[in-house]
Amino acid sequence: MPETVKPYVVTLGTAGGPRWWRYKGQSVRAGISTAIVVGGAVYLVDCGYGSGRQLIQAGFGLNDVTAIFLTHLHSDHIADLASIALFSTYEVTDDIRDPIALIGPGDRGALPLISPHAKSAPRPVSEGAPTPGTVDTLTRLVEAHATDLNERILDSLRPSPLDVIAAQDIVIPASVGFQPNENASPEMAPFVVYEDSKVRVSAILVEHPPMAPAFGYRFDTDDGSVVVSGDTAYTSNMITLAENADLLLHEAIDLEWLLSKFADPSEPSARATRSHHERSHTSITDATKIARYAGVGQLALHHLVPGTSAPSFRKQLATEAETRVIVPDDLSVLPLRGH
Repeated sequence: MPETVKPYVVTLGTAGGPRWWRYKGQSVRAGISTAIVVGGAVYLVDCGYGSGRQLIQAGFGLNDVTAIFLTHLHSDHIADLASIALFSTYEVTDDIRDPIALIGPGDRGALPLISPHAKSAPRPVSEGAPTPGTVDTLTRLVEAHATDLNERILDSLRPSPLDVIAAQDIVIPASVGFQPNENASPEMAPFVVYEDSKVRVSAILVEHPPMAPAFGYRFDTDDGSVVVSGDTAYTSNMITLAENADLLLHEAIDLEWLLSKFADPSEPSARATRSHHERSHTSITDATKIARYAGVGQLALHHLVPGTSAPSFRKQLATEAETRVIVPDDLSVLPLRGH
């Protein structure tokens, strides 16, 4: 990619939610993943299902990826992290390059509270270490494939994914007062989590209960800025993070779909699911409100829930004339500025 090309975004995948949506004739959307391209370097935000293949479809490879940022550790945001790690041993062919940085949340530190809709206490997975952060998540994924990887490392002399990818847990400033169950998204200023010659990346805590920590990211370059919300309910922290950004990619849920699907939920799981979506995601109206308050140049809605909702989103946006807003498809190319 020529160095003279201005920074831009490729929406590798735009569907949210830990499921394969039923499309009924509509084009299939891949899981949530975004590529920010600056001076030929690719910075990935999240690794939803299909993101590795989508990276190739966009004309890139793992050799082009400088860093990967995870907004949080929900499965729909890291489903393809395993395949990226496994394939990295063959796909990263530049022996003298630095490892790919993998940056994301640290250990939650405490299990979430049990849903009030539960009839009995569920049993958590991995009770001895139930809330791993980014470093431990990558390590566990790699170790689960030890039989395969040790053959390739010992017999084919390929590098270990743990040498190709250097994982880091984000350390939240102690002064913020973060507590995973009591104070998961306190008002705060963004703080820098990564910087190189092309980009400075800042993070802020967002509101996605019961998941914690969950981050939004801002990428500042010499030729514009882009903000990615991650999954979040309406929060003033996103307004702070996105102030005067050129482009904001914000999640949005179709509340018309949610209310129709769970109009009168009687089963505990259905009640808990509706409750989660209502308190943990952002309506179309609130997403556009954040963009207006932050003074962003353009808003793009992604992480669509449900992943079949693009026509409904566009119809509802017809009433939001005050904001420059689009609903991109997978593999859409979005300039940071209008060039």
